[in-house]
Amino acid sequence: MTSYNQNIIHFLRDTNIIIVLWMLSCPVLAQSDDYTILISKKKNELIVQRDEQLIKKYHIASGKGGIGTKQRRGDNKTPIGVYRVSEFRQSDRFHYFIQLDYPSLIDAWYGYKNQTIDANDFKRITSAHKNKQNPPQDTPLGGFIGIHGLGQTTPKKLDIHQTFDWTNGCIALKNEEVTDLRQFIQVGTQIIIQE
Repeated sequence: MTSYNQNIIHFLRDTNIIIVLWMLSCPVLAQSDDYTILISKKKNELIVQRDEQLIKKYHIASGKGGIGTKQRRGDNKTPIGVYRVSEFRQSDRFHYFIQLDYPSLIDAWYGYKNQTIDANDFKRITSAHKNKQNPPQDTPLGGFIGIHGLGQTTPKKLDIHQTFDWTNGCIALKNEEVTDLRQFIQVGTQIIIQE
């Protein structure tokens, strides 16, 4: 066995990555006042749900990269998986931005397995999740994935939003909808993105 392979085995053993991946991929039991956000790329919809009851539904646009999950920076795909809200901020470009904790541990594992990221990036991502911090956004997996508004709205922009998936990998809502959505979420709210 090469020294490089031995280092990787030690790294995986030291960080307990298999246990962490398993724990984070298991559904978290929601408290009765928690909301879950379900996003269907295929149906172009975002559903707010509490205790499996539909609270609100919005029309969305997702990544212009088409079907499948995000695999690398610049592929313009919206990731598929379970994420958490990690940050909120006003945005001159998009009105409001709700950042997700992409890349997840599962994204990192597949990125490492497929040699998109190296062991150092894998370790940085897993360490951030372990320490409940935002994962690094500068790896080849890409970053800054979130839910945002349209920014300055024009009739043409509204028509594009209603007709096409136009984002670089995020989920877009109308400005007033992303503002409305904010009442249902907080840091840590679960976001489930499906094809």
